[in-house]
Amino acid sequence: MAREGYWCPWFPQYLSLLLLSSMLHFNPSLAYSIPNCIVLFSGHTGAGISIDCSYHQITSVPAGLPQGLVWLNVGENRIQKVSKHDFRYFSNLTVLHIHQNHIAHIEYSSLVHLIELRELYMQDNKLTKLPKHLFHGMLKLSVLDLSRNKILLISPSAFELTSSLRTVKLEVNQLNKITNILPIFQLPHIQEIHIGGNNFSSFESKHLPHNMSSPVRLLNLSSNPLEVLSITTNYFKDLEVIDLSSCGKDVMHVDLPDPSSLKSITHVHFHNTTVSFEGISEILESVESLSYLQFSNMERWINSSLLKTACRTLSLRTLDLHLNSLGSDCELPQCGQLNELDLSNNKISNLSSQSVLTMKRLRRLGLRGNVLQKVPVVVNSLSSLEILDLGFNDILELGCSDFVNLTSLKELYLQYNYIRKLKRCVFQNQNVLKILSINSNMLLELGGVFETRLQKLQFLDMTRNEIPNFPNGSFKGLESLQHLYMDKLYTTVNVFDGLHNLRSLSVYLPFEMIRFKGLHELRNLTIYMDVPEGFNGTYANNYKGLMELPSVRNITIICKSFHFEFPLYIPSYYLHKMRHLEHFTAVNFYIEEPHLDTFMYAHNLKSLSIRASFLTGMSPEHFQAMSNLEVLDLSENALRTLDFLEANLTSLRCLIVSQNELTVLNESVFQSLPALTYLDLSDNPLTCDCSNAGFLLWALSSEQTQLTRGYNQPCTYPLSEKRTMLLDFDVRSCWMDSNFLCFISTSSIVLFTLLASFSYHFLRWQLVYAYYLFMALLYDMRERKKNEQHRYDAFISYNVKDEEWVHREMLPALEDERGWKICLHHRDFQPGKPIIENITEAIYSSRKTICVISRPYLESEWCSREIQMASFRLFDENKDVLILLFMEDLLDHQLSPYYRMRKMVKKSTYLSWPKAGQNTDVFWQNVHRALEKGQP
Repeated sequence: MAREGYWCPWFPQYLSLLLLSSMLHFNPSLAYSIPNCIVLFSGHTGAGISIDCSYHQITSVPAGLPQGLVWLNVGENRIQKVSKHDFRYFSNLTVLHIHQNHIAHIEYSSLVHLIELRELYMQDNKLTKLPKHLFHGMLKLSVLDLSRNKILLISPSAFELTSSLRTVKLEVNQLNKITNILPIFQLPHIQEIHIGGNNFSSFESKHLPHNMSSPVRLLNLSSNPLEVLSITTNYFKDLEVIDLSSCGKDVMHVDLPDPSSLKSITHVHFHNTTVSFEGISEILESVESLSYLQFSNMERWINSSLLKTACRTLSLRTLDLHLNSLGSDCELPQCGQLNELDLSNNKISNLSSQSVLTMKRLRRLGLRGNVLQKVPVVVNSLSSLEILDLGFNDILELGCSDFVNLTSLKELYLQYNYIRKLKRCVFQNQNVLKILSINSNMLLELGGVFETRLQKLQFLDMTRNEIPNFPNGSFKGLESLQHLYMDKLYTTVNVFDGLHNLRSLSVYLPFEMIRFKGLHELRNLTIYMDVPEGFNGTYANNYKGLMELPSVRNITIICKSFHFEFPLYIPSYYLHKMRHLEHFTAVNFYIEEPHLDTFMYAHNLKSLSIRASFLTGMSPEHFQAMSNLEVLDLSENALRTLDFLEANLTSLRCLIVSQNELTVLNESVFQSLPALTYLDLSDNPLTCDCSNAGFLLWALSSEQTQLTRGYNQPCTYPLSEKRTMLLDFDVRSCWMDSNFLCFISTSSIVLFTLLASFSYHFLRWQLVYAYYLFMALLYDMRERKKNEQHRYDAFISYNVKDEEWVHREMLPALEDERGWKICLHHRDFQPGKPIIENITEAIYSSRKTICVISRPYLESEWCSREIQMASFRLFDENKDVLILLFMEDLLDHQLSPYYRMRKMVKKSTYLSWPKAGQNTDVFWQNVHRALEKGQP
């Protein structure tokens, strides 16, 4: 197949049409490029096909989806109904998202073929009822979400043969009677029922079957206008979690005559619940196994004896009191059995000594989002505390005694405060602390706090602080640290001493010097950097420290500043010792293609990402050692071709080249990638003409590779196709002309054969005489041409809009300085003679033809004729008689109508007028040299 679309096999006409038909009319079910859908790339082979068709305004389930589908999302669209043919072929589907549409009707047996479905999400639609046998045959369905519909009625047989259902969500519908949801309670393996946000005015167990009990473990009744909550039977003997948040219209009446009816309850949620003191007390007294109690946005009950009633439940372990506007004067009950206490998002500025003093077993205390200016003194008395959250407060400093008795502390969160300094003694007794988050403060110095303490610390986050300097050995006491996140360092020499077990490091480093001495176990490295002002590109050993990381698997380098004038490089031998390197990412790092040997030692590299780096191209040599590469991301660059990918990339499965300057693609590039399954070409100025016909045919017929967003990629050229999507372009128009040419050629050959036979038989001697007469005439013309002298050294072909430049720049440089004899149309053409004759005579009477090419030149009809005539002479005489001078940069598609010129530009050297401010002497020297070539 020719690149330009001139495909004409010399076979019978019917055979060529048959071949063309087979290429164009492929089976759409085999194509991976699906309109309005994206086939999600999975990093694991054999994981099944996942397709996302969300946010495309489609009105029905797309046709042509592959039958091997296991995950499908058609949510956030305008689908109005589910038809019985929509999911007929998806027997392998396990997860289906069809939420946030306009579905009001589901046809009978529409879902019967989904025999492997485990999860179905249909929330945010317009369903009003669940008809009989709706989920018939879905034997493996486990999770069903029908929230935020308008369901009022559920057929008794709607859930027949769905015995595996464990979670049903019917929140925010129009259900108003418990008898409406009886089919759900009768499911044999149901675990969670969510019916919050409906119109239940009462929930009474007497309406449920008396001769059986339900296996349900979680019951969500939140946001219902309940007036009565009555559980008089033992129907919920296995119930563990009940959510009564925002329940009640005025005051909800609670009826629990049998204390054992809720004996299995372990979690109770009250959030803005409208219930009487007696009602809450009755519930709390009935849940003898209570371990978790939430009281949020219910401050009116906090200072009553209500919490004392809860604390009398010896099994209570977690008390959640967030969002209650509690102040420092709040009195908490004596709950000595508590393990967790959450006081987040209140108005606490200090804790009284009596508030938590009796909680000797407390392991987790949450004080996030209050107005603390210092660590409450009473906290230091909680010696059993393991998790302390003080984030999002107003703490200004930490004292030496703040945590001195917290010897069991494992996690400490201090982020988003105003701490300026860490004293050396702050963490003196935290010998088992594993997680410390102190990011987003105002730290100016560490005070040696990490030099001799915290031997068990594994995670440290210090980002978004203002520390100007880290002395050598700042972390030498953190022998167990595995994850370190920090801001800018101004030196890295010996800063990381002692971090022998560090696995992940994220740091903002100076460009001038990067050292990682001693980090032999580091697996993940993220470097942020700025190129300093005055950088002249002379730093040769900036990344030498990378050689000291033999175990690193993942490297990410992100440059935060612009460096257009000077490139940044990582020499190949710096990566030589990284024999385990699998993932390399560089963002805004390369402004030109890397050295050819940059990755010559990266034999185990699985993913390579060079983004936002202004690359205009790469070479196949870059990928010689990457036989294991699976993911290549070159997005946000300035690539104009992908021909460099014809390398040894036999394992490449994902290619992302979005946001580049690709216009024409060679299908052979993608055919050389045997494992490619995911291709992203979005946001490229791709042309929809015959130059891309081969690629489009490949994309449409590929049974393996998905061109993501292909049906949403608009054409950018030609202007007549700007409203056409890339994969909607009709490539048959490229072949119809060629078929006609084939027909004409075949017919001409037949006619020529008949004519030749007739002439040979009847006009043999007349033709012999004409042949010798023609040869004599040709001989005479050649002899006269040899003796003819050229009148001009060069004929100048230009557009009138460039006439000023020709007179100001060209004529002085050619005629005045060197004495060349120039032919110009306005002074040397003969008046009265036809223009085409003047052009022909000027070209053939000049040794050379100089074409001054610009955009107006290409748009001029007469200029087009002049360059065509000059190119005819070039090919006729087989001499170098044509000189091309480009006044501006022109894109490839702008030259595509001038096939001969485009061919010469691709194969020959041409001259370009220098940009403003640049020296023009070299340019005119090259023009003189071109004129001298071939001079007698």
